[in-house]
Amino acid sequence: MAMAAAAAATFCSISHGYGVTKLNSFRICIYSRYQSRAITHENVFRLDARKLHSIQRRYIIPLKPRASSNEDHIQHEKEVNNISKATLIWRAVKLPMYTVAFIPISVGSAAAYLQTGKYFAKRYFVLLVSSVLVIAWLNLSNDVYDFDTGADKNKKESVVNLLGSRTGAHVIAWLLLGIGFTGLTLVSIEAKSIRSILLLACAVVCGYIYQCPPFRLSYMGLGEPLCFAAFGPLATTAFYLLQSGRSELPVSGTIVSSSILVGLTTSLILLCSHFHQIEDDKAVGKISPLVRLGTERGAKVVNVAVGLLYSLVFLLGLNQTLPFFSLVLCALTLPVGRLVSSFVEKNHKDETKIFMAKYYCVRLHTVFGGALAAGMVAARMFARRQLPHTVLL
Repeated sequence: MAMAAAAAATFCSISHGYGVTKLNSFRICIYSRYQSRAITHENVFRLDARKLHSIQRRYIIPLKPRASSNEDHIQHEKEVNNISKATLIWRAVKLPMYTVAFIPISVGSAAAYLQTGKYFAKRYFVLLVSSVLVIAWLNLSNDVYDFDTGADKNKKESVVNLLGSRTGAHVIAWLLLGIGFTGLTLVSIEAKSIRSILLLACAVVCGYIYQCPPFRLSYMGLGEPLCFAAFGPLATTAFYLLQSGRSELPVSGTIVSSSILVGLTTSLILLCSHFHQIEDDKAVGKISPLVRLGTERGAKVVNVAVGLLYSLVFLLGLNQTLPFFSLVLCALTLPVGRLVSSFVEKNHKDETKIFMAKYYCVRLHTVFGGALAAGMVAARMFARRQLPHTVLL
């Protein structure tokens, strides 16, 4: 009866933590009595060391108070939420992603400078601002349509989730596209280049069919090819034409090869952005390349892509399609390429860490594209005579 009363008193406590503490004391009390009896009747009941140890383990292991466990869980959730809130706006703005506007313009302008020796600063900055607005349209509209399908249900940094208004984000997105494309058109009119505005229009169409209904080709796993075409051969070549001093600048092997390299690094960013959201993509029927391949084979694809990037630079440099300065400067970015490969290979199964993979790719895209452009500028500045270029179109 005494034991039953003690047990009842233990569990009737309002505080869970206090009750569990009392239970521990009660169990220790039982063990003490049992051990005392064993010692008193030593001649009758001899307990070997193993049995005594098992009894000790049975009665002495303390229980963790449930209230304490709940408090730890709540504290952990608060810390996660605080960290997330501190970075939500930064992630929503996606400032590093706007290098996908900066690099094609810089590489295209550098290729035009290598060809003609001319550079138009005003055009460059108008193109840069306009392109940033177009990229903002891509990001905002992507959040809107992913919100519609439920792909961004668990994405706290979604602009729609932050604003709390799907319509507001949608209207802002299309206003940005209108302003941005107007700027691109004005520069094309000034440069008297019909080809450039057609190329840029095709690039915008690629962005539209990538994410907007009724096409949504990204849900079919075609996002990377569209990204490659839009930011590589289409946009980079268009910016090259807009930086020329004449309306009919020939499309050389240098600009074509450079645009391919830019397209590769841009597509790599998009590919690595899928690693941490495979489950969400599967839930809404979005068949991204990593949904098809899985993270392990996806990591191998990233490794091959990085190797292909530097192999192409080496071959194009030896062939003199790219200036020797570009070859040397791009080779200096090889540690960044290795960092991308090793990081993805090591962390592709960790959804928390692999989130940073796309930012490592942005770093590679920026330094590689900057090195490529700087090499072409240096080649023009230090060369005694301009090397002939193969005219393709």
